[in-house]
Amino acid sequence: MLGISYVKAPPSTHVMLFRRGKVVCEGAGQSFFYFSPTATLVQLPLASTDVPFVFNEVTADFQDATIQGELTFRVTSPAKLASLLDFSVDSNGRYRSDDPTKLNDRLIHTTQTLARAFTLKKTLRELLTSSDELVAQVFAQLAESPAVALLGVEVMNLSVLSIKAMPEMAKALQAEAREQLLLEADEAIYARRNTAVELERQIKENELNTEIAVQQKQRQVRETKLQADIAIEQERATLVDRKIENERKESEAKADALKAMLEPLKDIDWRTLLAAAPGGLNANQLIAMAFRDLADNAENIGNLNISPDLLSTLLDNQSDGGQGPGKKRKSR
Repeated sequence: MLGISYVKAPPSTHVMLFRRGKVVCEGAGQSFFYFSPTATLVQLPLASTDVPFVFNEVTADFQDATIQGELTFRVTSPAKLASLLDFSVDSNGRYRSDDPTKLNDRLIHTTQTLARAFTLKKTLRELLTSSDELVAQVFAQLAESPAVALLGVEVMNLSVLSIKAMPEMAKALQAEAREQLLLEADEAIYARRNTAVELERQIKENELNTEIAVQQKQRQVRETKLQADIAIEQERATLVDRKIENERKESEAKADALKAMLEPLKDIDWRTLLAAAPGGLNANQLIAMAFRDLADNAENIGNLNISPDLLSTLLDNQSDGGQGPGKKRKSR
């Protein structure tokens, strides 16, 4: 009424009242009356603002890629922003121009320019897996960008939600990745089978080594037993040799003793020895010796007469076991 208006701004809005080209009132969350015909009211939002974006860029291998993300910023220098863009409002609080929307466009353009410099250095395959690197590089460059500092804003966060290739290229990459995965799966199966074969070989080798070790132990046992038997046989042979040697020495001793005993008798006539034997000679033996002497001296005998009585007596003595005639008659 009468051109007097009232403004009440929230704490997240910076209010500037210009009169005659000069700021007469300024601050966040201000409330005051002003005369609208001669004053200009500027309202700048201080709250953080999220700006989504979608870029279509070309990679180093001339493939199209779509980058989708979101930029978060807030106004840190309202005076700089107010000097570049028109944020003035009318008595109803509506912006007088579309400059407030241009702030988002300028920030998106700056972000796209920095993202394009990144994508031109990457192939499509590399770009699809470089979202974190893209965010780190572009966010650091936005913090140091003169264009952003000139607008009086601060970029609080940058996030890349997705990086997509064209549908046909995505299918081609998926097919290539699928083939690679299948190849790796085949290699894994081959490696598993090869490992199984290797383990089986090791098991068989261990079994053979165990059998060889058992055979060697058995051979050692047999060799030990054989050596023990050989040692026993050697001791037995030594014992037999010693026994034979002892028996030989004993026989030699007996022979020497017998020889020493018979040495004095070798020159004595055997008849004398018989006569000297214990019990002497009986009649038959004496008659036999007589007949032997007769036979030895037969060439010196002219005639020899043997009476029948003598022969009968000898025969009787032969039949009664060599007893004398007296003994035989006594038995009758």
